[in-house]
Amino acid sequence: MTRWSEIGWYRPQPRRPPPQHGIKMKTTGTTWWGQRWIEALAVVLLGDTGRLARGKSYARAGRTHDLVIKGGEVTAKVTGSRQAPYRVTIEVAQLPAAVWNQAIAGMARQAQFAAELLAGQMPKAIAEVFRAAGAHLFPATPADLVTSCTCPDWGDPCKHVAATHYVLGEALDRDPFLLFELRGRTKAQVLDALRLARLGNARATPARGQPAAATATTTQEIPKVTLEALDPAAYDRPREDLPALRLSFDEPETHGAILAQLGAPAGWQSDESPANLLTPLVRAASARARRIALAEPDVDPAGDPVVDSVVAPPAGRRPQPPRASVPARPTTAKLTRRRSTTRRRSA
Repeated sequence: MTRWSEIGWYRPQPRRPPPQHGIKMKTTGTTWWGQRWIEALAVVLLGDTGRLARGKSYARAGRTHDLVIKGGEVTAKVTGSRQAPYRVTIEVAQLPAAVWNQAIAGMARQAQFAAELLAGQMPKAIAEVFRAAGAHLFPATPADLVTSCTCPDWGDPCKHVAATHYVLGEALDRDPFLLFELRGRTKAQVLDALRLARLGNARATPARGQPAAATATTTQEIPKVTLEALDPAAYDRPREDLPALRLSFDEPETHGAILAQLGAPAGWQSDESPANLLTPLVRAASARARRIALAEPDVDPAGDPVVDSVVAPPAGRRPQPPRASVPARPTTAKLTRRRSTTRRRSA
């Protein structure tokens, strides 16, 4: 069946269905580093919106398959309208070893970098570390991202390259170390280099004129304490005057300020905040402790007792003021004994 009509017009063939083993993209750019990778399509490669939109549709339909990442080269196949799928190649420029060494040294100065990477997060300040090393971690120029496709489209990137790029963006959202691999270092290489660099920073630097090997083998003398004869009668007696202790029992200007700053802990289910529930208890306890420390009486100037105790309410209720104690009513057994005693006396 010819693709040309009788009057010479070109009739495009219908697109073939996506393969069953195609990679269906669900969401991409959900992380800040994944978004930076997606932005390279429009900022670095200057892709037009039409081709990028069709490429995203291809990625969601699962037309990208046989994706292989080897170093800085990414190869994939994208099923289009032709019988054979198109072959896509994306080459990411590798960073020199000197740049990597300087970047690793910069990341090793802060433990937060290794902690976030191990947690599956890309540190936000990592771009500044590579910029200080004289390079860019994310593609910044057309030389950092070279693409090719076997399709007849003259646009760069075409929709098949865009589909592969979107699929890579979703993979980067899940694994930030994939960007390091595209730039020339695997996950194991980065973590091992970080561990060795942090170990080197922790070691003491050798003295000037002394070799490092001699410093490592030199043992430091352990300080010793020599005990003198002590009179048992003077065991509890201080050898010198103790420093004067200055204590302040002034009432805070704002009660429960620390509780308000801490906020509600994880799993808190009450409508009331912990500060509203616990501040009356803390205030009553501090007032009681202040009077005990200052030896103040437990009665006010009118002679009434001062009440500091506040009953902690259940979750979701406000603290209630203390109630006056009521004597307990006698039980039935006590009433029966009282009645029998009264009858014997009357008899």
